[in-house]
Amino acid sequence: MRGRVTLMFVLLFGGWIWLDARAQTGGPIVSGAHRFEKVMDGVFYATASGTMTVGANSPVIVNDDEALVVDSQITPAAARALVADVKAVTPKPVRYVVDSHYHYDHAFGNQIFPSDVQVIGHDNTRKRLLTNVMEQFTFLNSVQPVPARVDALKQRIAQEQDPQQKAALERQVANSLAYLEQVKEVKVTPPNLTFNDTMTLVRGGREIRVVYLGRGHTDTDVVVFLPRERLVCTGDLMESIISYMGDSYPDEWIGTLERLKGLDFDTVLPGHGVVFKGKNKITAFQKYLRDVLTQVTALKKQGLSAEEAAQKVDVTAYRDEFASIRGVGIDPAAVRRIYQLADRPEPAR
Repeated sequence: MRGRVTLMFVLLFGGWIWLDARAQTGGPIVSGAHRFEKVMDGVFYATASGTMTVGANSPVIVNDDEALVVDSQITPAAARALVADVKAVTPKPVRYVVDSHYHYDHAFGNQIFPSDVQVIGHDNTRKRLLTNVMEQFTFLNSVQPVPARVDALKQRIAQEQDPQQKAALERQVANSLAYLEQVKEVKVTPPNLTFNDTMTLVRGGREIRVVYLGRGHTDTDVVVFLPRERLVCTGDLMESIISYMGDSYPDEWIGTLERLKGLDFDTVLPGHGVVFKGKNKITAFQKYLRDVLTQVTALKKQGLSAEEAAQKVDVTAYRDEFASIRGVGIDPAAVRRIYQLADRPEPAR
């Protein structure tokens, strides 16, 4: 899940499919609301094609008889759009879904899948999704700020003279209001097949391992590992950008990432950002986490509030690796979480 407000989703494109010129030259395929990057034979990386979309990305793994999708998207409408759009890359039905973790932008599309689809997740994902997740900060922070943002956008529209800029702002308003409507349909649906440590699917000639490596971004993170293809889908355990830390276990996260690096892969399909190669970015994020922990711990000892400390944490040393870092300061939710765990540690269940 992203630390910023999730504003979003051009999802209602009907059932038609179209391919743009890039598909004819070996480039990405755009279908309805999604863009599919072919990573290798039978493996695609789906991202929403609307310019305001900042929800989770969904790897699609096509097997002999069916497709497996990692993460069911942010709303039922988004999930339906993804299932429809997958037809641009395969006629095979989606028969497996893996929840990389429990956050709303990865699992709130679960409800649209019929009972014969296996929705796979960690034991803790099921436990979390059986609680009041729609009343918790991480989800509420995606919806509560939207009305104020819409009002601000409308003020900008009234003052904007450039027709193209005005049209772009109007699309942002429409997408934001559409998201608020789509959320009303959500019925939180936990996975119907869970595991504790590891699960292996053998589908035709493809081996797919779903692995829990420990607590990190949440206590529910799993990765999908294809040993033969040397590829791993990491959800938000490892992104190509700085991951949201509001429900994290930062000190344990470092060790969990070390276990991730122990897998034999060279291609990473993250939950947000872009596909990347190798393990150097993972090492850089481990260093980032250590630095954040060190600085926040020191600021807490000085008596600063979490909000005050968040403004002082300096991680600009990592901006060459993570372009989303623009200056001094980090998400206050990350600092609040570190303070919370320092005051009230959470033993592993």
